[in-house]
Order: sequence, then C-alpha cells, then structure tokens
Amino acid sequence: MTTTSPQGRTELLRPDGSPVRVLVVDDEVSLTELLSMALRYEGWEIRSVGNGAEAVRAARSFRPDVVVLDMMLPDMDGLSVLGRLRRELPGVPVLFLTAKDAAEDRVAGLTAGGDDQVAKPFGLEDVVARLRGLIRRTGAVPGPRPDSVLTVGDLTLDEDSREVTRGGESIHLTATEFELLRYLMRNPRRVLSKAQILDRVWSYDFGGQANVVELYISYLRRKIDAGREPMIHTRRGAGYLIKPAPAAA
Repeated sequence: MTTTSPQGRTELLRPDGSPVRVLVVDDEVSLTELLSMALRYEGWEIRSVGNGAEAVRAARSFRPDVVVLDMMLPDMDGLSVLGRLRRELPGVPVLFLTAKDAAEDRVAGLTAGGDDQVAKPFGLEDVVARLRGLIRRTGAVPGPRPDSVLTVGDLTLDEDSREVTRGGESIHLTATEFELLRYLMRNPRRVLSKAQILDRVWSYDFGGQANVVELYISYLRRKIDAGREPMIHTRRGAGYLIKPAPAAA
C-alpha cells in the first residue's frame, strides 16, 4: 500500500496500513542514529541494535519488513547473523553495510543470501532508495510506485531499478554518479551549490575537498551530455543545475 504524506512524499505502508518496519543492525552508534533518523523521516518504524545476538532477538519480536545489517559486528559476522535471521524470517530482505568495497566481499554477501549491499561511507538517500526497492520487490508493500521514476526532458532515472536513459538510450553510471544525478533531477532548474551537493551526495563524514563535485559533474556531462544538447549547466560562483535541453523542453 502507498499513501502521500502531508509533505507530498509517497509513503510505503504494510498491507494493513501500519508503517513499514526496519531493523538496523550496526555497532557504530553515530551512524545508526543518523540512519534511523533518515528512515523515520520516511514514516517507517525503526528498531536498532548493536550486535548479532540482539538482532536475532529483535527479529523474533519486531518482525521487520527489511533489515539493514553491518557485515562486521562485535559478536559475530554479518553472514552468520544473516543465517540466523533467515531461520526466523525466511523471506525478509537484507541490505548489507560494509566497510569493505572489494568485489569478493560484495559477492560473498549476495551469495550468502543478502539482497543488496552498500559500502561505507554511503549516502543516506542511496540507502533509503535501495530499501524502498527491496521492500517493493519482496511484496511487503504491494503496488507500483510511480514517483520512483524521475524525468527531466528526455532524461529519466528509475530510483528502484537504478536505470538511467536519455532519449531512450541506456546510460551506465557508477553509484556516486547516480546519486549526484538523482539529486540534480530532484531539483530541476534549481542552482545547487557545491556545499549542498557535498552534504547530500557524499557521506556525512566526507573529508574531501569541494573540487570532487567539479570532477563528478564532468563525469556526468561526458555520459549525459556528450554529443547532445547539454542539460547540466554551471552557474559560475553559484553552483550547478539540470534542465531540459531545448529540443526536449
């Protein structure tokens, strides 16, 4: 079931109309608090725990619709926790959080039965979008979500499938490029400063310089605008914006 919040945001609900339940399992208190706050903003009911044993007990009593699970916990690794969770809730989708970004770590989590995985540090919007996709795909919240597709001119971005097309042509983006484009497309024709982009696209503890924004804007332009009328524009001294190209306006 879906409904629209007073803020105009589409909310996901369980079939009985109650809030979606998310179990967050991570021993980093500051990260857990930040993530829980972002998920509560979605209207979801959140329970957070700091180790594997507590996660299993919480799953038994809380009956979550989706689990956010850190791969490295103080008492056991995430794969062991996943096995125990599956015995309690066989169909619950699990999103792994990991500090490791090596291909073998991603494969291990997904092969063991995890449904998706993001590496720390991560963007909060990315985690929320992935959880929405997992919840919908597993049927905890039935029905389509039309607002999952962002459109600016002839450019479309599907937040659930993470597919991007321009003029019907598929465009492959890295995870960071996708987050940057999504932020721009959620704010069409609006000039976004480097500080705003860093705050929303990069991690909460990102320690880099603002020129990383220029770098990723250039990456996006090569993929989105190359050989076409430009959609991504610079306002010198102010920031960046996206708007439909004249031919697609």
